[in-house]
Amino acid sequence: MTDTPARLLGLLSLLQTPREWPGSELAGRLGVSPRTIRRDIDRLRDLGYPVEASRGVAGGYRLVAGTAMPPLVLDDEEAVAIAVGLRTAAGQSVSGIEEASVRALAKLEQVLPARLRRRVGTIGTATVAVPATGPVVDPAQLTVFAGAIANHETVRFRYRANDGTETRRRAEPLRLVAAGRRWYLVAYDLDRADWRTFRADRIHDAQATGGRAVRREPPATDLAAYVIDRIYDLMPTYRAVAVLAEPAAEVAPRLGAAAGELTDLGGGRCRWSSHADTLDWLAFRLLGLGCAFTVEEPPELVAHLKVLAARAGAAAGDRPVAGS
Repeated sequence: MTDTPARLLGLLSLLQTPREWPGSELAGRLGVSPRTIRRDIDRLRDLGYPVEASRGVAGGYRLVAGTAMPPLVLDDEEAVAIAVGLRTAAGQSVSGIEEASVRALAKLEQVLPARLRRRVGTIGTATVAVPATGPVVDPAQLTVFAGAIANHETVRFRYRANDGTETRRRAEPLRLVAAGRRWYLVAYDLDRADWRTFRADRIHDAQATGGRAVRREPPATDLAAYVIDRIYDLMPTYRAVAVLAEPAAEVAPRLGAAAGELTDLGGGRCRWSSHADTLDWLAFRLLGLGCAFTVEEPPELVAHLKVLAARAGAAAGDRPVAGS
């Protein structure tokens, strides 16, 4: 990158992320020599940007936040991403953030170039956000955890479990994960010496302690999948077994990916077994097969089907169905 002003803006954009950048990595990103990076850092300092340098193997450059910080610099893609994110956040599950998101979006669109305003407007016109329902999260708590994660600090907070029990926790936060309409904190619980997943809407009085967090091996490479697995682990699971009045070869295509386990019993029958976290799902799968069946287990599914049968009968007025 030979254009000095463009290179300085690119360098500033990188430095505005909350991390330290080794000179060699900055040089590689911008396609210049480490010596050029050092000169550009000096130029930024002359312009009033407080760039701090640290020595050593883990050292590098970082931008120090302060009241005299010059204006934020965003490239085109970053500006569009923030604008779209603010539109989405206006209807999401973080308490009190809706109005703030609208205000921030108005300020951002005011300074966007016309070409970017058109892009943001086109995306906004073509999309609709479903308003959030259920528990909401205090954005101040998310900010505490985000800062502690970036600075590798320990935190303490109060946590309310599903049964209403409150406990005090000391933890090393690893990541915040948004799953569906909820936020989760993945953290190493210091008192329990193990990784834990906390629902953010059940966290109160979160504070960074200033203590350094230990760099630990994460509990999984894919933390989003890890959180989803943990959520399902805490849900009730039912094992269903039913005898279907059709051969397994005819039933399998109707079950599709949710086939479970099918065993041909001969005589035009098969046994189906599967696991699910809700009785509604199991009932839906069985009723949707379009064949007669007998449930062997669990008894909760038998009772649930009786409730559905009574509801269906009431809806039909208990009159025989025409043609039956």
